[in-house]
Amino acid sequence: MTAPVSAPPARAHPAPGAPAARRLRAAPPTVRVGLALMALLVAAAVVGRIWTPYDPDAPAVGVPFQAPGGSHWFGTDQAGGDVFSKTLAATWTDLWLTVVAVAVAFVVGSLFGAIAGYRGGWTDAVIMRVTEILQSFPALLLALLLVTTLGSGLLNVIVVVAFVGLPGYLRLLRAEVRSSRSREFAEAAVLAGNSGTRVLVRHLVPGGIAPLVSYAAVNAAWVAIVVSSLGFVGVGIEPGSPEWGSMIAGGKDAPDAYWISLFPGLAVLLLAGAFYLLGDGLVDKEDHR
Repeated sequence: MTAPVSAPPARAHPAPGAPAARRLRAAPPTVRVGLALMALLVAAAVVGRIWTPYDPDAPAVGVPFQAPGGSHWFGTDQAGGDVFSKTLAATWTDLWLTVVAVAVAFVVGSLFGAIAGYRGGWTDAVIMRVTEILQSFPALLLALLLVTTLGSGLLNVIVVVAFVGLPGYLRLLRAEVRSSRSREFAEAAVLAGNSGTRVLVRHLVPGGIAPLVSYAAVNAAWVAIVVSSLGFVGVGIEPGSPEWGSMIAGGKDAPDAYWISLFPGLAVLLLAGAFYLLGDGLVDKEDHR
């Protein structure tokens, strides 16, 4: 007689969030800190869209130049506006501007970089000459000139900041595609009858996405500062809209009322720092791969 075969014990399935949690714990400390700061900023942006203690567009909700206190946590500005409400409401504007400008630069720069890297020849030469001309100007100065020429406004700021920032994405993906197009897997894809576009999109571009994402996070820190700088000099979005750069500029003529510039300045620092820490950690992770 044979002994009865017992059924194998059921395997415990991991919790749905376990893999993501493990990846987060294994991430570099800078990535975890950057994600925590980014989560805080996103929460503040959402709250600022729904609720603020006072109307951020109202000019006289308190006494002008009132110091931070119980009724006005961040004090009031020169017009009696509540600095906390304006700073909170501006979180959405600056965060949204930064993310959209980076996304546009990412897509457009990657497109031209992939074409230049794969086609080579005169196509590569023309694209790279235009890129070199664009990079010959100081980035912030070029952004100031273009926004001054086109005029202030949300759309113009996004287009200009994305245009100024796209050479980095273009050069990075071009280098990745050029180094991969002569490898065996790419040549095998061509021999298998795939079109050039299919080889580029399915086999060459995916290998360069991870470095691009790492670069985008670092570049977003620069974009956040440029967006605030344009607002500071008065050529950013429409005057009067809650925006950190214009709020900082509002306190430059009132040195005793330090809070007018301090709190939006700290918000810019927090946003740029969150993106930089996130990008720096992702770059380190790529380097150790």
